[in-house]
Amino acid sequence: MKRVLLLLPTAGYRNDDFVAAARTLGVEILAAADYCHRLAPSWGLPPIMALHFDQPEQAVEIVLRSLGGGVDAVLAVDDAGVELAAVLCERLGLPANPTDAVRQVRDKLAFRRLLQQRGFLCPEFRHLASGEDPGKLLANLKFPVVVKARRLSGSRGVIRADDSAALVRAVDRVRAIQSQADRDAQQLGLIIEDFIPGREYALEGSLERGELTTLALFDKPDPLDGPYFEETLYVTPSRLGAELQDGIHRTVARACRVAGLVTGPVHAEVRVNANGIWLLEIAARSIGGLCGRVLTHCLGMSLEERILRQSVGKPLAEAEPRALAGEGGAAGVMMIPIPQRGIYHGVEGLAAAQSVPGVTGVTMTAQVGQIVAPPPDGASYLGFIFVRAFDPAQAEVALRIAHRSLNFDIRPQYPAVAAHEVEMP
Repeated sequence: MKRVLLLLPTAGYRNDDFVAAARTLGVEILAAADYCHRLAPSWGLPPIMALHFDQPEQAVEIVLRSLGGGVDAVLAVDDAGVELAAVLCERLGLPANPTDAVRQVRDKLAFRRLLQQRGFLCPEFRHLASGEDPGKLLANLKFPVVVKARRLSGSRGVIRADDSAALVRAVDRVRAIQSQADRDAQQLGLIIEDFIPGREYALEGSLERGELTTLALFDKPDPLDGPYFEETLYVTPSRLGAELQDGIHRTVARACRVAGLVTGPVHAEVRVNANGIWLLEIAARSIGGLCGRVLTHCLGMSLEERILRQSVGKPLAEAEPRALAGEGGAAGVMMIPIPQRGIYHGVEGLAAAQSVPGVTGVTMTAQVGQIVAPPPDGASYLGFIFVRAFDPAQAEVALRIAHRSLNFDIRPQYPAVAAHEVEMP
């Protein structure tokens, strides 16, 4: 039986999906997690070790002492564990992306430098060291700009600033977010780059011996113009013309090559405007949240199963992507946005949302009593809506109708303070 070491994040959306895929394939899963090892049995897994994913050099020694036998692959469920997975594969002699390549694409500043050096379309960018006054950069800035934490994923720690006052506020806020989320915040500093206008798209792909296969190209129908950049809708197949779709594939493939990525899942974000295709980021992991479930129809199996198949050398023939065509030829997912910060107390309208034609499921992932916050502070969603439809336009409409059917009960963390603030003139 093949054995896979799976790096499970504490609050990972996809832990259950990876475990289910492993059972389908008859693969033995060893669990390493960034939480107390006593929680592992809740997934029906043997407790092995509790690790700090953000300290890979120290964590790898714990893993090597604890394994008690060889493994055929090491997989990170999400972005938090990809660097540790690369280091482990390197130490264990397993095929994987080079650690330096994984580190480079995780670091927004290092990735921008790579794109600039290799002749990709790249916005002007500057590094702002910790404690450095952003006012020193004003003479060289052309607003609007975007302030970004260097290693946070998704929309967390990303704020647009349209003038100098907004820049100071954005820098202060992103510094605070990064200091809470990244133990290396003081050493990292921030990146400030020109805002790139245009529509945004996401490519989900897979690398095999350095060759990129595009599994899906997603439209993001909602404009992402800031000041915060909360993602909502993903719809596939893309409505872009074939030439632009091919251009996105070639751009991502070339970026993977120059970065040194050679194997496994790839998730890329791009913007497209009259000047061309601009890479926002490439991640050496698959799509986040539960969004991968939307691809089961076109892959013929779950995305997690496909990733596991590749990692242990099982045949991929039955997992190769098929064109979505005919009835059910389009698919979409909504990452249900968080309308306000507060304590989640529940949702009404689930039955109405689930009855919308085309909706295949509504999964609420927020737990009652959980503190929720939208970007740039938050890193989660209330849940996910999934649809299949005849074409992308119908998929988008179904997602919007289903979302309008939901009514969320989110209450202030401090009701007395909130009430006092409301009464103020």
